[in-house]
Amino acid sequence: MGKKEAYEQKLEAQLKEWKIDIDKMKAKADKADAQARLEYYKKIEELRTKQEAAQKKLTELKAAGEDAWEDLKAGIDLAWGSLGEAVKSARSRFK
Repeated sequence: MGKKEAYEQKLEAQLKEWKIDIDKMKAKADKADAQARLEYYKKIEELRTKQEAAQKKLTELKAAGEDAWEDLKAGIDLAWGSLGEAVKSARSRFK
């Protein structure tokens, strides 16, 4: 397995983990009172938007050739970092 494939697998696994976290937050939000639910849903929508952007970056990576994927790595790392921080922040807020 090459570096690109290993990197793709790592990103896919992290994206799946974050999806599970977001789904858990949604389940908690569904049980919250009306005011908290609105706040939670807003945060979840932000997370889903970041998740979609990260998924798009992963799709771009998969389509990139062996030579070009390194050029995409910086943008992907930025998107992953942004989503990771947002999930971490939301996770602590939903406790």
